[in-house]
Amino acid sequence: MRTPAEAAPAAVVTRGRVSLPPLGQIVAEYQWPTLAVVVALVIWELVVVAFGIQEIVLPRPSKILTVMIAERTLLLRNMWVTLYEILIGFALSVIVGIGLAIALVHSTVLEKTIYPLVVAFQNVPRVAVGPLLVIWLGMGIASKSILVLLVCFFPIVVNAATGLKDVPGEMLDLLRALRASRTQIFWKVRLPNAFPYILSGMKIAITLAVIGAIIGEFIAAEKGLGLIIMVSTASFNTPLVMGAIAVLVIMGGALYALMSLLADVLAPWRKVP
Repeated sequence: MRTPAEAAPAAVVTRGRVSLPPLGQIVAEYQWPTLAVVVALVIWELVVVAFGIQEIVLPRPSKILTVMIAERTLLLRNMWVTLYEILIGFALSVIVGIGLAIALVHSTVLEKTIYPLVVAFQNVPRVAVGPLLVIWLGMGIASKSILVLLVCFFPIVVNAATGLKDVPGEMLDLLRALRASRTQIFWKVRLPNAFPYILSGMKIAITLAVIGAIIGEFIAAEKGLGLIIMVSTASFNTPLVMGAIAVLVIMGGALYALMSLLADVLAPWRKVP
């Protein structure tokens, strides 16, 4: 049987406390992906120069970096707007998703009526819902945050409901034989068991949150990286378009890394995929 310290993928458990992995372990884990990105950028630069590809079609990485530095104030100002939309919508999706999962697990009627509707709504294109949110909530942050919520909440609901239900029947029978209440069973067994599942759903949702925010800004926005991409595309400023995309990639990767770290710290006893 694996001990909690053996089960933790990155965090280290010592005497009940969780410590972060050493720097060397982090470097070893990410050295190959980093090398792959560097090699890809070098090949990209050489191909553009060798074939004389026009900047409007495919700018060199060095040109994109130059534009990002020159327009750093514009990019950073709009990045904070997009990040704010992402975090607000993601937080709402966690609250709504976990709350809905708890309701579904504790009510057979809700599970049979609401869950199929949740699955059906997942098939509705968010691009089609976005214009309605703009009509109802305006072009500000509210409509973008709600769209992020609609994009993110499904994996959280599914993972949370799975974790809450994935409790051995023998354990539940034992607790009921000991006259444990439903509240006690929830707090002592169901929620701790569901915690890694919830964190896994949150890791998926945080990547979707970036997509949801950009979709909202593509539809209608006053600020944000999505607006920068749209305006730059209309003016054929390809380096700035790709610079804004690069900022989104970096921001999305950082958010996912933070969620992975949070999962390692909060649930070190079980590997969170």
